Amino acid sequence: MALSVETESHIYRALRTASGAAAHLVALGFTIFVAVLARPGSSLFSWHPTLMSLAFSFLMTEALLVFSPESSLLRSLSRKGRVRCHWVLQLLALLCALLGLGLVILHKEQLGKAHLATWHGRAGLIAVLWAGLQCSGGVGLLYPKLLPRWPLAKLKLYHATSGLVGYLLGSASLLLGMCSLWFTATVTGGVWYLAVLCPVITSLVIMSQVSNAYLYRKRIQP
Repeated sequence: MALSVETESHIYRALRTASGAAAHLVALGFTIFVAVLARPGSSLFSWHPTLMSLAFSFLMTEALLVFSPESSLLRSLSRKGRVRCHWVLQLLALLCALLGLGLVILHKEQLGKAHLATWHGRAGLIAVLWAGLQCSGGVGLLYPKLLPRWPLAKLKLYHATSGLVGYLLGSASLLLGMCSLWFTATVTGGVWYLAVLCPVITSLVIMSQVSNAYLYRKRIQP
């Protein structure tokens, strides 16, 4: 027997709520796992994975989930309030990423190692630079009068699309970081595969949210 439209809608919302809740837990759990593994303060390098996971796994994920109609922790706030929280979380993520990048550069300088010698390093640099550009572009949405010739709807679409690309770049950097000698020397076997699964799960949830909220909706509009 075919399900009614109302039943399908309830199932769809329940699945999106469950996936959003999973993204919250996975983002937080992965960040805590990396922090425990790195033991921030034990060395200069220890701050790099801690800050980067905080930026790209937790803060950036939460900044995007703010707009989820099913799983946002700030649903009681107005749209304007959620936009402000999104901006604050994204700015904190950028600051953590910049600090993490600066500290690993300093660490490599102290050891006399080459910079950007791995795909992880290159992807991480691109992700941080993209995050900086994304935050700069967000100013145009906070203050649309700065860009009077650009329709607000198009600015939102471009910002959402660019933000999704930036988030995926950050997730790719995390994945590549888990292939590094530092990570694989400590994390092996099934635990390694579970760790790799974390940014994959959050990326899928964020991709679904952005696609449904902006990209798909804009595509079907006449």
